[in-house]
Amino acid sequence: MPSVIHLLLAEDDAILADALSAQLKRAGFEVEHALNGAVAEYLLMKQPFDVAILDLGLPMVDGLTVLRRIRAAGRTLPVLVLTALDSLDDRVGGLNAGADDYVPKPFDFPELEARLHALLRRSRPASSAATDLGDLSFDRDAHRATVRGEPLELSPREWMLLELLLSQRDHVVTKDQIGQAWTLERSEGGGSSSIEVYIHRLRRKLELSGLSIRTVRGLGYLLEAEAAKT
Repeated sequence: MPSVIHLLLAEDDAILADALSAQLKRAGFEVEHALNGAVAEYLLMKQPFDVAILDLGLPMVDGLTVLRRIRAAGRTLPVLVLTALDSLDDRVGGLNAGADDYVPKPFDFPELEARLHALLRRSRPASSAATDLGDLSFDRDAHRATVRGEPLELSPREWMLLELLLSQRDHVVTKDQIGQAWTLERSEGGGSSSIEVYIHRLRRKLELSGLSIRTVRGLGYLLEAEAAKT
């Protein structure tokens, strides 16, 4: 089974929390919602979340107090503060209390998702640019990929797609993430509707690698070692 990104959303606005939870779930997160600070603090102390989104204006226990208490208790998970409080003092106070990022409301979901993934990348141990998985050898810095020692010819978008799948290989990669990775790459035509075409091409090129790209319906794509299938 692939690992899942466990996220705590601490937000007292029920309408915003429902909408944001739905977007996060579509992006591949497993979301647990806390409607007040007391519940958020309890869950963060008791459960191993990968990342948290924390509103500062929570009832019962405010977000800054929750943040200070979990940091004092040694909880090191990345925390993104999402709040309507956007003065310089508010931002400095949140960061000094232990926040890893600070996003004011209103916000755009693609940016929020990108910031969450950036926090998760920074929280993981640094990895080598070279990856060996199955019979695939992938060297990002040398821009070289081989299958059983034979060069793997990839277009720029296929390269970006494979790099993204490898970097997130324990997690589902959504179409939105793929589209963002392609944003600055202009040498090949097509929009998000062409993603399935490139997935199909990459699958064919990985046929002898011992790897497969699984479609997770309604979520995205997952790179798997064939020997790990059950």
